[in-house]
Amino acid sequence: MKVNNIQSCHLGPEISPENYIPENYFLYLLKGDMKAYDGEKNYTMKPGDYCIARKNHLVRYTKYKDNDAFEKIIITLDEAFLKRFLERHVYDVRPSTISDSFIFIPENKLIQNFIISLEPYYTGDLEISADFVDVKREELLIILLKSNPDLINILFNFSLPDRINLKEYMNKNFRFNISLEKFAFFTGRSLSTFKRDFQRIFGTTPGIWLKKKRLQEAYFQIAEQSKKPSDVYLEVGFEDLSHFSYAFKKEFGKTPNEIAKPVSNRI
Repeated sequence: MKVNNIQSCHLGPEISPENYIPENYFLYLLKGDMKAYDGEKNYTMKPGDYCIARKNHLVRYTKYKDNDAFEKIIITLDEAFLKRFLERHVYDVRPSTISDSFIFIPENKLIQNFIISLEPYYTGDLEISADFVDVKREELLIILLKSNPDLINILFNFSLPDRINLKEYMNKNFRFNISLEKFAFFTGRSLSTFKRDFQRIFGTTPGIWLKKKRLQEAYFQIAEQSKKPSDVYLEVGFEDLSHFSYAFKKEFGKTPNEIAKPVSNRI
């Protein structure tokens, strides 16, 4: 499908750059590739792919440019918009059995024509003219629900996360650099209940456990998988390489570089 004038555009509220998805959004990739990991499953997007990124899921993105360009169309299907939509359209909403963080939409003529239809409204500054934002979003939503009725149970589920197994969740998601408040929210707890349950289950505080767990994972990746410290620290949840190196040496008595295998020994 050829889109002549659109390089990138965005409809609806901005998406947070953090490691969690605060609202549902539709993504169409124009140029470049993208890989994402949600703590359990890897996802790959290539030009021409459509998908729904799901609200309240933890993900880590890696973008790969094509000739220094990464171009996409993002349309946010935020809760306020979805609730307004439900006031005019009636659907039977039931609990979803789909757990994937990204729902890929098979290519079809309706979505193709919708993408092409954005061109006349494109202002050239990465935005659609404000007068048409909700009109175009509603058009897309009707097409998506017609193409994949399972999205009804995903997009119109406005409930808060249920209380889930804390030990299982933390062991799966400790690499994500989010606040304790977010960990509490995603496990269906208040912050105080989260801290109390965490102490009971793990025998220590969340902060101490997260730091030790991330450092142990970093040690394994550097010493056993021959990864570079500069490639590991972000992946295991640290924000700063120097802080990571300091914490690593304090925990293990050696710096990350000191336990890394020489380049000649790497496979």
